[in-house]
Amino acid sequence: MLNIMEVHETNQMIEQERLDVRTITMGISLLDCVAGTVDEVCSNIYRKIVDKAHDLVATGEAIEREYGIPIVNKRITVTPVSLVGAGACRSSEDFVRIAHTLDRAAKEVGVDLIGGYSALVSKAMTPAEERLIRSLPQALSETDIVCSSVNVGSTKTGIDMNSVELLGHIIKDIAYATRDNDSYGCVKFVAFCNAPDDNPFMAGGFHGVTEGDAVINVGVSGPGVVSRALDAAVGRDFEFLCETIKRTAFKITRVGQLVAQEAARRLGVPFGIIDLSLAPTPAQGDSVGEVLEKIGLAQVGAPGTTAALAMLNDQVKKGGIMASSYVGGLSGAFIPVSEDQVMIDAASAGCLTIEKLEAMTCVCSVGLDMIAIPGETSASTISGIIADEAAIGMVNQKTTAVRVIPVYGKGVGESAEFGGLMGHAPIIPVNQTSCEAFVTRGGRIPAPIHSFKN
Repeated sequence: MLNIMEVHETNQMIEQERLDVRTITMGISLLDCVAGTVDEVCSNIYRKIVDKAHDLVATGEAIEREYGIPIVNKRITVTPVSLVGAGACRSSEDFVRIAHTLDRAAKEVGVDLIGGYSALVSKAMTPAEERLIRSLPQALSETDIVCSSVNVGSTKTGIDMNSVELLGHIIKDIAYATRDNDSYGCVKFVAFCNAPDDNPFMAGGFHGVTEGDAVINVGVSGPGVVSRALDAAVGRDFEFLCETIKRTAFKITRVGQLVAQEAARRLGVPFGIIDLSLAPTPAQGDSVGEVLEKIGLAQVGAPGTTAALAMLNDQVKKGGIMASSYVGGLSGAFIPVSEDQVMIDAASAGCLTIEKLEAMTCVCSVGLDMIAIPGETSASTISGIIADEAAIGMVNQKTTAVRVIPVYGKGVGESAEFGGLMGHAPIIPVNQTSCEAFVTRGGRIPAPIHSFKN
């Protein structure tokens, strides 16, 4: 539990520095919902989610009131639906019925988002997994809070280029299906390499098959707290800077640990992990970009940006890992362009380009996140972007991901509005030189040499 000094510091962080718990996420296994018909699967899924999560929102709100700690989102993750529906779903439309069931059950219990309309295809696609992937444009355009992910590669298996090539077309179709809303459907989809089993952050969250029947995961935030702490580090050396970030990350994670343990106790569900990622919002003073600029950059994207982010990510992990028994998920620092006002400004000014963002993904928590690109971008170019990012993750043994939004009918210089935590994004240029002959070869890029460990 927090001691009295930590309580005082926590109150200051909440009141003045925008500290929040970004999400309490209940992971729910749907493996016991498998049945012979789609009707039975949908019925089992609805009943299981409502039974397990009916008190999740009320519990989160009670903890907010009693401890004074803002909890921004309450979420659910479920077992990848491609596995749950494999036996019963004979068409993409069958999988869409499960998407509607997830949407309806999540709304019934009052959560903000539900993740797990997902497929794990890092080596190859089964027919069921391909059906789910092909259902995404309809599923994400016809539901409101369902989120989806596809894991296309891993360090152990390589990259399934058949699914990478398919996803370029699927993302374009999602963008078109939600064209009346700045292609918002693409906000709810992410392509992964090395996806973790216990990610509480959307759109990539799902309940891994290695998890138990139900679990509580918590994602903490707090870039504003780190930014404020760095005011004391002006003119000081890297040793002082790193120590300041570590100490601050420790305090932030302690708050998440408290919330996680309390939520797990009240709900009678085991505590899983704390994801200690610095997750920004569009609000002033709640920005990872601002932290990077306080480290010494005139603007995010300047030379030195990747080094500054690497240091920040490492110190956040070093400080946070001592504050919790179980740290997992993504953990580190997110760089979503649309959700961070300083990043938005840098992208709008042309200082932060997609090439620089790709370099930064080598050292950040996840990857190319919430980036709006011209709607005319070809499917093969999007596939090439996914392949590049997956290769970074595969070779470096880290999680990487791509969440790009080809905004239908809009081009460079215009802006896309997503609302809420998703923010808004300037549409930035993408290298349109063709890579079609590469992404359409078919087959699998083999795992790297250092994957051969057993």
